[in-house]
Amino acid sequence: MPEMRPRHLNPLQAGRSAIKSFLPESMPYLSRAIYARELPAWALLPVMTGVLEGGVVGVIVKKLYEGIVSDELLNLVVALLTGLGAIANMLSFAWAALSHGRHKIRLLVILQIACGLCTILPAIASADHLGMWLFVGGVVGARVCWSGVITLRSTVWAANYPRVARARMAGKLATIQALVLAGISWAIGALMDWNQEAYHWAYPAAAVIGFLGTMVYSRVRMRGHAAMLREERRMDETEDPLRPSINPLQMIRLLRSDLGYLRFMICQFLLGTGNMMITAPLIIVLTSIYDMDYVQAIAIMTTIPILVMPLSIPFWSSFLDRVHIIRFRSVHSWVFVVTTLILVISVGTGWLAGLWIAAIIRGIAFGGGVLAWNLGHHDFSNVANSSSYMGVHVTLTGIRGLLAPFLGVLVYEALLSTDPTGWIVFSVALILIVLGATGFVILARGLQGAPKPEMTS
Repeated sequence: MPEMRPRHLNPLQAGRSAIKSFLPESMPYLSRAIYARELPAWALLPVMTGVLEGGVVGVIVKKLYEGIVSDELLNLVVALLTGLGAIANMLSFAWAALSHGRHKIRLLVILQIACGLCTILPAIASADHLGMWLFVGGVVGARVCWSGVITLRSTVWAANYPRVARARMAGKLATIQALVLAGISWAIGALMDWNQEAYHWAYPAAAVIGFLGTMVYSRVRMRGHAAMLREERRMDETEDPLRPSINPLQMIRLLRSDLGYLRFMICQFLLGTGNMMITAPLIIVLTSIYDMDYVQAIAIMTTIPILVMPLSIPFWSSFLDRVHIIRFRSVHSWVFVVTTLILVISVGTGWLAGLWIAAIIRGIAFGGGVLAWNLGHHDFSNVANSSSYMGVHVTLTGIRGLLAPFLGVLVYEALLSTDPTGWIVFSVALILIVLGATGFVILARGLQGAPKPEMTS
């Protein structure tokens, strides 16, 4: 029998193969039509959300209003903006409760339109105190609406894609979104360097493209939607403890009923808090100490990490499809440890190249993080209560988003006289990240011999 040799593809063949891997034919048969509608929608919507990214609006507001408002207030505003994507998620339980028994796709479309309308507001902001708050208010409103999209989107994915292909699907969509976000973040930085008034028309343009994405997404259908609505109404009638509720005690009840998920969330809280502490102080360091322009600062904060994400997503999605989320995090979290350690060394020693290296490695970590964040709770929940589990997850993300960026800024400012480089605040963040990663390793050891996640759910 002749020896089988591995087939080597030339660059053109490899490119064609990569493109084909994004086509609907790569998905399970029953999910292809839905995926074909989602793919173009999630290629257009990130144009709108790209101008709302914390690293983008944080840099814009810091440079646009520097000298107009006090440094102390401006740094706190930057902390708010960098944590806003997470803070808005504290409303996830309200979104889950609002969507309970209601048409999911219609509500998603309404939220996307509302997000686009809020995205237009920064365009009319002037260069004064009132203008800064108008800019911030528009971003806040858009992020609040988008938190509802994130909460409900997870339920749609759970219904439309089997467990064995869910991470692969999310990876493909995340790759498309990452490429668009990277391009938009670079473009807005270049525009602002060219003309600091460019945001007046760039934000409305991004909103219009987002509206086009919403039109496409309105054609998405949800498998088993009628049965899900019946089950949700049954949960209301029987007062099922896992039904979504605007009562914050619901989160406590769910965590007490699932101790495995509680332990997972504790580790996630430590890891996420450390990561969120970094962003606002790093923006301050890049703009105030290194005096970087819009493109450079946004590149380190957003463009490079997001651009690198697609390179690591295929590996992470394949890994996540095979293992429980706890085992996934026990490996993935250490990439955050590495990138933060390099950041500490770079800031402490003035090693400028290290900031770019840390941004690249952070992108590798984000590639796995975006999958784990969107899909991890499914290894603890089922379709009927996935909104409740996602609600707990994003609510806790919101709590740390409310605390961590401000903690980072306050520690940075408190130590500014003795530590002008800011390496201590990044060291504190590193300690929290190491604690979270270690916790995941301990939890993973407890999975030995445990059954794999249900591959047909």
